[in-house]
Amino acid sequence: MLASRCQSVFDTLPRLTHLSMRQSALMENLIPQQPKTLEEFKLNRGEIVSGIVLAGLGIYIVSEAAQWDYLAPDGPGPGFFPIWYGTAMIVLAVVLVIQNLIKRASAHTHKPVKWQEISRVLVAWGGFVACVALLKWLGFALSYGLFVLFMVAGMYRRPWPVAVSVAAGCSAGFYLVFAIALDVRLPTGVLGF
Repeated sequence: MLASRCQSVFDTLPRLTHLSMRQSALMENLIPQQPKTLEEFKLNRGEIVSGIVLAGLGIYIVSEAAQWDYLAPDGPGPGFFPIWYGTAMIVLAVVLVIQNLIKRASAHTHKPVKWQEISRVLVAWGGFVACVALLKWLGFALSYGLFVLFMVAGMYRRPWPVAVSVAAGCSAGFYLVFAIALDVRLPTGVLGF
């Protein structure tokens, strides 16, 4: 009995070694190479600049939020969340910059721009901008519901009943949490909600 178990363990060792050799070969392909020319280094410049800009925005958010009360008698004050998401923004922006400074990209790994994916991102941002623009007229609940409906039905191509139920659930959930539970005034539209 014991001998057969030991034999089965020894039989699987070559397969495990082969698997780990395959994994290490795959990992070598994932690790980028050191840039050799100025053009190769410029590939990461956009991410570095955006990281610096986001770090600056995070510093501004934290410096402004530091003037507000961190804690109020009833719980977190108005400065609590901005300080934390500003700090998170700074940390993540610094990670982005450092990651791209030590990234070793080479010219042969440069992939062509996928315009279809970029257009989907721009359409999603356009929907978000429309949601914010409609806040004054429709109110938070309805404009956010329409945004979620657009995302679920339009972007993710889900059936209308699913999209409508997700939009209604998300909108109602936000209203219950913020307007009812936390007593936060959400923008109201011409319909009164």
